[in-house]
Amino acid sequence: MNTLYLKYVLEIEKAGSISQAAQNLFMAQPNLSKAVKDLEHELGYSIFKRTPSGVTVTERGNEFLFHARKMVEHIAEIEKLSRRTDAEMTLFKISIPRGSYIASGVTAFVGELPIASGLDVTVNETNTLRTISNVADRGYNMGIIRYNVEDEGVFNSRLKNNKLEAETLWEFEYVLVMSQEHPLAGKEKIYAEDLQDYIKITHADIENHRELDHKGGNTGGKPEKTIYVYERGSQFDLLTNVPTTYMWVSPIPESVLEKNGLVQRVCTDQDNRYKDVLIYRQDYKLGEFDKLFQKKIYEAKVDVASAKYE
Repeated sequence: MNTLYLKYVLEIEKAGSISQAAQNLFMAQPNLSKAVKDLEHELGYSIFKRTPSGVTVTERGNEFLFHARKMVEHIAEIEKLSRRTDAEMTLFKISIPRGSYIASGVTAFVGELPIASGLDVTVNETNTLRTISNVADRGYNMGIIRYNVEDEGVFNSRLKNNKLEAETLWEFEYVLVMSQEHPLAGKEKIYAEDLQDYIKITHADIENHRELDHKGGNTGGKPEKTIYVYERGSQFDLLTNVPTTYMWVSPIPESVLEKNGLVQRVCTDQDNRYKDVLIYRQDYKLGEFDKLFQKKIYEAKVDVASAKYE
């Protein structure tokens, strides 16, 4: 099988039409169409169903594309290895949730890596299911996943099915973070109903609906006010500059709060306990840098866990 054909069909799936995919690939449409027909003939089934408006993926084609995507990712990693000229280059890939204490740990980790012989580090901030996939199938050294403790059985089963080891980093309660100028910033006790007139910020790609529909964001029957973001920079800009916004987060280091003019507050909520769990493949032998990463994340956790917050 010509592995180049895998890239072709993945581009067609993405573009939704062979003509658009041909433009994206800078090749003639007849040549692309022939490549797809040759691949489908070799497979013995159709990947795409042609329609007047473009193409749709067949049931078997959908399964094929799933595996093709994995193969292309693995090939890219193999090609990256072949381009490395120094055997001592530091190569490390980690997948993490969007958490400030974790980001602090990652920064401390990278700061201690040797750079004399080269450095190739990937840090992917993403959701729990994507992190599991990254570690299980995409060559990531380690990952950190976050889930509500009530869902622990579901995630333990998923980790077992993917042959992943798991070590609990921290079990904590989500806190509210908001601007120092927020109307609730000076309130001694905050309850869920206090939040109904304010704007909740949440990450748009979180797959765990417990987080998206967190009870602390309940608006008491009023229309919910929500802003979805994809990266932490946007969340801090909004929290700092729009003092009617708030966000549910893991406890944040004091230095980050001070830098952004924020405060964090406890809010009573019966469904508010989460776990951060370190994962890696069962067949993966932990090396020097893996252990350094564990150490720096643990130190960052201890630092923020020991801080006092209201």
